[in-house]
Amino acid sequence: MKQHILQHFDIPSFQEKILHWYEGEKRDLPWRRSGNPYYIWVSEIMLQQTRVDTVIPFFENFITLFPTIEELASAEEQDVLKAWEGLGYYSRARNLHHAAKEVVEKYDGIIPRDPSTFGSLKGVGPYTRGAVMSIAYGLPEPAVDANVMRVLSRILRYEENISEHRVKKQFEHITRELVPIEDPSSFNQGLMELGALICTPKEPMCIFCPVQSLCVAYNDGVQDQLPIKGKKKKQRIIHYAALLIEYEGKYVIEQRPPSGLLANLWQFPMIPLDEMSLEDGAVWIASEYGLDIDIEEQVGTLKHVFSHIIWEVTIYKAVMQKSSNDERIEIVHPDAFDMYPFPVPHLKMMSHIT
Repeated sequence: MKQHILQHFDIPSFQEKILHWYEGEKRDLPWRRSGNPYYIWVSEIMLQQTRVDTVIPFFENFITLFPTIEELASAEEQDVLKAWEGLGYYSRARNLHHAAKEVVEKYDGIIPRDPSTFGSLKGVGPYTRGAVMSIAYGLPEPAVDANVMRVLSRILRYEENISEHRVKKQFEHITRELVPIEDPSSFNQGLMELGALICTPKEPMCIFCPVQSLCVAYNDGVQDQLPIKGKKKKQRIIHYAALLIEYEGKYVIEQRPPSGLLANLWQFPMIPLDEMSLEDGAVWIASEYGLDIDIEEQVGTLKHVFSHIIWEVTIYKAVMQKSSNDERIEIVHPDAFDMYPFPVPHLKMMSHIT
C-alpha cells in the first residue's frame, strides 16, 4: 500500500515546498525558541488534544516552575497537577512526571536520543516519540497526529477510516518515506503547521496551500470529503449534585481516588444522582466523613464535557454544624484554594462561594 500510494508522488518537490513554506510562515511559539529537548517534550505533551493558544500560558508557567527535568522529577505530584490545573487530561501530567523521574534516575537527566528508548518512557507514544526525536535531535522520524493524517489523506486522496489503528500505522509508514534526512524537524513541524493553519478540518483554505499542485483530493475536487472518520461513540451523561459545605467561613474538599478520571485532584463533595437521591447522597456523605450537614439551597448548575462522558452538575450550598477530623477531607478557607489542584468544573463552582 505504501509503495503504491507514493509510486507517482513527487516526494522531493513535496519536501521542498513544505520546508520553504514553513520557513516563511511558522508561528513564533515559545518552545520553538529553544532547542532544549525537555522544553520540546513538555510542549508536545501539552499540545495533545489542546489548542496552541491555550497551551502557551500553561507552558510558560510550567517551565518557570520546573525549568529543568531534574526539578520536575523532584517535584511533588500535587505541585505538578496544580501547574497543570485547567489544562485537562491530567494523566498527561502524571505520566510526564513519572517519565521525568525515570530519565533522571536511569539516564542522568539526559533525554535519550534513541527513539526506542525514549518511546519506552511512560506516556510517550509514537507521535510524541517522532516529534521529540525529529525536532530536538534532528532524527528522520515520522510524527503522525490528527493534523498530519488529515493533510496527507487529502494530499494523497487516501480514502480509509483514519480512526482505525491499522490506518494510523499505515500513515506512519507513509510519512517515514516522506520525511527528509536533512531538516526533519522543519518538515514535521511544517506538516503540523499546515494542518493547523491551512488544511483545517472544515473549509480548508486551499487557495493558500503551498502544495496545492500536488494535492490529489484538491485536483479531484473532493478535499472537503476527506479525511474519512468513523462515527464517535455517544458520550454517556452522568448527573451529579455537588455540595459546597461551609463551616465557619471554610469549605469541605475531598481528594479523588489515586486512579481513574481526574486522579488525585481535589473537589467539593459530589453525589452521583443516577445512583441515589440528593437526600440519600447527603446522608451517605455525612456518614462517610462523620459530618453533620444541612443542605440550604440550589445555587447553580454546570455542564462539563469530557472525551467520553458528560457531567451535568447541580450545585447546592450546605452548612456543617461541627468540624471533622477525617483525614480524607480538608476544611479549607477560599484563600487557600490555590494550594490544591482542582479540575475545571470545580474551579467554576468557586464562583458560588462568597
